[in-house]
Amino acid sequence: MSGSDSQSRLAYHDEEFLASEEARPLRIIAEYLAPLRKFKQERIYDTIVFFGSARLTPTGPLGRYYEEARELARLLTIWSKSQALRGGHRYVICSGGGGGIMEAANRGASDAGGRTVGLNINLPHEQRPNPYITRELSFEFHYFFMRKLWFAHLARALVAFPGGFGTLDELMEILTLAQTGKLERPIPVIIYGSDYWKEIINFDALVRHGTISPEDLQLFKFADDPASALRLLQEGIVSGTTGAIPDFAHSRCHTRP
Repeated sequence: MSGSDSQSRLAYHDEEFLASEEARPLRIIAEYLAPLRKFKQERIYDTIVFFGSARLTPTGPLGRYYEEARELARLLTIWSKSQALRGGHRYVICSGGGGGIMEAANRGASDAGGRTVGLNINLPHEQRPNPYITRELSFEFHYFFMRKLWFAHLARALVAFPGGFGTLDELMEILTLAQTGKLERPIPVIIYGSDYWKEIINFDALVRHGTISPEDLQLFKFADDPASALRLLQEGIVSGTTGAIPDFAHSRCHTRP
C-alpha cells in the first residue's frame, strides 16, 4: 500500500467524514480546542465583551450608540494597556465579530492601537467579520452555543448595547449564569442605554410577578454615556481582581446534600 493510499484512510484527513452527522462531536470539540490554543499562543488573559445589534449604523436611528460603543471600547483599551501582566494582554475588547455595535467595539479598540477579538458566527446574512478585528484573533463558529461559551470563558466584564434577539439571548445567558451562581468569578454587567432597555424589558415587572428576586436587579447596572460606563466597569473589574494570573471562567459545581 502506498503512502498516499494509507494517508487517505486516516479518518482525520477524511473531509467527507468530518462533515458527517457522526463527526458532529469532533466539530464541537474543535470549536473549543482551536480558540483555546490560539488564545494561549497570543497570551490573551481575559476580555471585556460587547454585545449589541449588527443592524445599527452610525447614520441610523440609533446611530449614537455606534459612536458611543466605539468611544467606550477606545477608552477601555487605553486603560487595559496599563493592566498588562507578564507580557500578556488583559481586558481585550471582544465582540461577536460582525457589523453594527460589534464593529464599533472592535473599531474603538483598534483606534487605541489595541488588540481585539471577534467571535464570528457563520450565518446566511448579516454576519461577516468586520475589518477591525486583530487578524490572529478572528474566529469563525458554526455552533451558537460554542460561541457563547467563549464569550463567557474569558469575560471579566460585559457591556450590552441595544440589540435584538441575539443580544437578548447573549445577555440573558450571562445573567442566568450569575443569578444561579454557576460562575466562580463575578462578571460585572453594564446595560447601556437605559431608555431603550427599560422599554424592551420591564425588569421591575419580573420582580413584581415573582419570576426573579429583588436582589437579582443588582446583577447589572445601567449606563448612558461612555465615561459612566468606563467608571462602572473599572470599579467592577478591579474589585474582582486578585492580582494572580487570570484563568478561564470555571463553572461552580453545586453538590446536593
